[in-house]
Amino acid sequence: MYTYGIMSMEAYMVASPQLFAYIGIKPKSDFELARLTEEGLPLDSIVSLKDHGLTFTEISDIIISPRTLKHRKSRRELLSNEETDRVVRVARLLSMAEEIFGSRKKALAWLRAKDDRLDNRSPLQMLSTESGGRLIENMLWQIDEGAFS
Repeated sequence: MYTYGIMSMEAYMVASPQLFAYIGIKPKSDFELARLTEEGLPLDSIVSLKDHGLTFTEISDIIISPRTLKHRKSRRELLSNEETDRVVRVARLLSMAEEIFGSRKKALAWLRAKDDRLDNRSPLQMLSTESGGRLIENMLWQIDEGAFS
């Protein structure tokens, strides 16, 4: 298991091969990832998230509505920078959870479980916003350090 408390999230992002598997693109640096986020990722990033265990409903609830996705596909458009930002956030936290829990199955189970601390919402439901993502990131760090389960 990797201890995140010693290393910043930025350093983790560059070092994490799972993150890039989740988005389907491997930027050379965090700056390039930020640039890609501004420009928009291809729709294949959605397919990569589905291939890594997210359901269509979860993607619809967190990242992009089915209608908007269909529209983007028909016009061969990239994801918007807001949608891309959500894809990167979800991929980053899925990757982090997988590393902390030791398997994708355990990570997804934790991310999908309702939690009293989240007003009976699941960690995954919190990932549609940056502040929710930061909350879940902090919870994962605390789990990795032994403070929460």
